[in-house]
Amino acid sequence: MTNTVDLQALAAQIAGKLTGPGGQFEMTAEEVLGATIPVFRNRHRSLLEVLEASRELGDRDYLVSADSRMTFAEHYEAAGALAAALAQRYGVGKGDRVGILAANNPEWVLTFWAAQRLGAIPVGYNAWWAPMEIAYGLEHTEPKVVIVDAKRAAAVAESGSTVPVLTMEQDLPALIAEFAGQYPSVEVAEDDPACILYTSGTTGRPKGVVHSHRNMVAVSDYHRFTDALAAGFRGLPWDGSPTSRRFLTTSPLFHIASLHNLAIPRLRTGDAVVFPSGGFDADKILRLIESERITNWGAVPTMASRLLDTDLTQYDLSSLAGFSLNAAPSSPALQQRLRERLPVAQVALTTSYGCTESGTAATVATPPDLMTNPETVGRPIIGVAVEIRDPEGNVVPDGTEGEICIRSAYVMLGYWSNEDASKASIDENRWLRSGDFGFVSEGRLQMAGRRSDLILRGGENVYPTEIENALDDHPLVQESAVIGIPHEDLGQEVAAIVVVANPDSVTEDELRDHVAQRLAYFKVPARWLITADALPRNATGKVLRRDLSLGE
Repeated sequence: MTNTVDLQALAAQIAGKLTGPGGQFEMTAEEVLGATIPVFRNRHRSLLEVLEASRELGDRDYLVSADSRMTFAEHYEAAGALAAALAQRYGVGKGDRVGILAANNPEWVLTFWAAQRLGAIPVGYNAWWAPMEIAYGLEHTEPKVVIVDAKRAAAVAESGSTVPVLTMEQDLPALIAEFAGQYPSVEVAEDDPACILYTSGTTGRPKGVVHSHRNMVAVSDYHRFTDALAAGFRGLPWDGSPTSRRFLTTSPLFHIASLHNLAIPRLRTGDAVVFPSGGFDADKILRLIESERITNWGAVPTMASRLLDTDLTQYDLSSLAGFSLNAAPSSPALQQRLRERLPVAQVALTTSYGCTESGTAATVATPPDLMTNPETVGRPIIGVAVEIRDPEGNVVPDGTEGEICIRSAYVMLGYWSNEDASKASIDENRWLRSGDFGFVSEGRLQMAGRRSDLILRGGENVYPTEIENALDDHPLVQESAVIGIPHEDLGQEVAAIVVVANPDSVTEDELRDHVAQRLAYFKVPARWLITADALPRNATGKVLRRDLSLGE
């Protein structure tokens, strides 16, 4: 019996005690939206209950930035005041949407929790969207009000939207002061909508993923369960008492990695969320780890790769106890380089697989998993069932490639105002069709390919159709195809093949500007081929993307 098997058996033994009858995380099966799903028996029934309980965390740091430090008690007070302001001044009530368009900062999180007091639905818009994309998002979810940072206020104005806009820098402090001491609350059901985040879709239009109170409370309980499991490995008791960890937030809050799986669970665990300022800079991040004594960091592989361009011995990284690679697949070579250079990666490196629709990671690969198989994305987490299915929906044997399907209490309700897409993604038994492909071997999931045609640029999902639609709107473009090509730092970069009658009639710069006016910067192609040759297609007229290249 190998060490890995021993550790897996030990993990199963500890988990069994935690989740068995009378355990702190006892699991039971309940009907959820027509399907029988494993759930934690002892749980809060809404995010508002989570917020109310956080009041007891008092003067511990919750939200930390270069400009401010907000304790749990201060956050509780501010969330109540802002909720009262939104209700009384802007008519926000149960089920209404509250838009959030901003870079990561404490006010983003505060707005999220203020909305929960009203039973409203915070909508996290992509902070990198261009004005046309912002206009679409605001029209699609129709918020009563949108709360922005100063940089995005101009973009909202340019979008032509008439939705009332509140700035985080000026309006929020004034409203919180004016409505101080108020704590509105409403009753919500577990399966009521609690949040909307946007994810790109293969149709080219971003879709609004709706997560329920059940989904998001369950994600927080999953993180608490992993804490209890870790304590069990060390032979220590676990009673849920607050710890003193400090989590570095480098992924955007409009992604589940930072919102569902970092900022929100801290209200249950009593840990701090630390926000860097500005764009990613390796030296600045490493200095912040030193100064704030960061204990946990989930980085996208691109960020981790950039760390290796610095001399890590010049920084005190001894506080780091947890390090994970999120949002995009990581190569075995990158994992090994990190182990060689970053001390925490030698003992605590993990990776995972999930998507916005799944609410949290569906599978997690532990350090022993990665040492055994560096290409795995791990085993299903507590409460998750994973099946690999063929095109007809039949479960395939281990080792056979197919579509990854997921069922759990974490899986989204569906897509906002898009019943057809919801039915296409979630079947009558609440199985989520991920659109991703892989296979299971020895209980571990391994990716065979991301969603068809998806480009993963620096941790951001980029779907070609959306860019092709923008390109095809150019009067000289006859047709176009967008593909991902390897990039040393970003993983992939966006490349476009554009067909025009006369290749001399349009330049790369003109096409680049055309796309940049319509889409976020990371979707703008970096590489181009302008040609008069038609795109290769199959018998049904579908572009053969595997046959595409820039001809270099």
